[in-house]
Amino acid sequence: MTDSSERGLSRRRTLAGLGALAVAGGLGWTRLRGGYDRRQADFDPEVLPYDETYPRGDATTFRRGLRRLGYYPEATVPDRVEVEWSMPVNGIGHTAAKSSPRPTPDGETVLIPSDTGVLHAVAPDGERRWRAETAAGTSLGFHGTPLIVDGTAYIGGYDGSMYAYDVETGRRVWKTSNWRLRGAIAIGSSPAYWDGVVYVVAEYNYPWQAPSGTMWALDAATGQPLWHDSRLWGMPHPSTSIDPATERLLTGSNDGVCYAWEFPSLEPAWEFQTGAEIKGTIPTYDGAAFVGSWDGRFYRLDLADGTEEWSFETGRVIMSNPGIDPDAGVVYVGSDDNHVYALDTDTGEALWSKDVGGNVIGSLTVTAGSVLVGSYDRHLYAIDKRTGETRWRVEGVGHVTSEAVPHGDRIFVAERGDISGYWSDDEPVTLHERGRAYSLIGT
Repeated sequence: MTDSSERGLSRRRTLAGLGALAVAGGLGWTRLRGGYDRRQADFDPEVLPYDETYPRGDATTFRRGLRRLGYYPEATVPDRVEVEWSMPVNGIGHTAAKSSPRPTPDGETVLIPSDTGVLHAVAPDGERRWRAETAAGTSLGFHGTPLIVDGTAYIGGYDGSMYAYDVETGRRVWKTSNWRLRGAIAIGSSPAYWDGVVYVVAEYNYPWQAPSGTMWALDAATGQPLWHDSRLWGMPHPSTSIDPATERLLTGSNDGVCYAWEFPSLEPAWEFQTGAEIKGTIPTYDGAAFVGSWDGRFYRLDLADGTEEWSFETGRVIMSNPGIDPDAGVVYVGSDDNHVYALDTDTGEALWSKDVGGNVIGSLTVTAGSVLVGSYDRHLYAIDKRTGETRWRVEGVGHVTSEAVPHGDRIFVAERGDISGYWSDDEPVTLHERGRAYSLIGT
């Protein structure tokens, strides 16, 4: 661990404030149409709940809330589990983390996106309800996780379009095509929501020539684009995080930059340059952002101005989505060095580390007593969050890269397909078996 707050300074960070000088339609940010007002109505940061997708009970999202903590304090992980049911979903070789199952706010339906472009809706016991196929199936399908608000599910596809579906019937409510998003080629991030607006990041061609990434604000009712900021470089994958208490909205990108905006005004706030790509979604807690980078370091940044407060070195790529226990002040992060680390959020001190037998590129889920984490060794692990000891592990077909989602007495998780030859010039790409979505239940 080092305290090196100056390391992140770069030309791009120094120029952060210049984004406000850009005009509408250029490479900078544009104001919301019609003087759109994003005031935080009825918001009290002193009573911000853990499940703070929005200060209402009719919304749910990837990593459970706006701050992307991945924290489920009421969930109890059983001492042993077995597979209750599974269904084939994923079959594309793209190595990005896969979409996560997402229960609806009422808990009656689970939405499971696939990398083949199919959105499945099932009951918690596995009964099939409906399926929706999209043009995203012609490319790499879905990699983001649905945002569900007021009975509508919002998800971006690898065709560069945004979709909204009726949760009850599977009927498409609207589609914002990629040409309306200035020629986006993919949306791999999971959207965020605040007061009638969906926030999502889109990718574009030419990763080292702007624009190759854009943050969008879309009207949730119609899909109409309201605002965008095209300063992002490097085809961004992470999902948007919103920290209402510090009035910040942020994401990372393949250019290694963490971008932050004032919220709800959406004016550029600051940028922080790491040494390599940022692939993971960035959780926020205690006035700070927690950022993993392919430079092998994990950073704590001040949300007010982007100052580096500490960093922790694993020595290998960090791609996973960290999980935070805000009650204990501990952040859990996985690395390509095959380890999961528990770090003190104040100091960055390592409390323990655990070898899980393979790369960790998916999401870490924190519950009352355990951390759930998928590994490239094809197992889902339940790790005691205080000691780092393995409680159990369950083997699947492919690499486990989704978020493991506790819901009632079940845990939902998805994996990549069993595929060979994807990165080889000498052998054909072969799908041996589709990756499955699982429901695990205590025995």
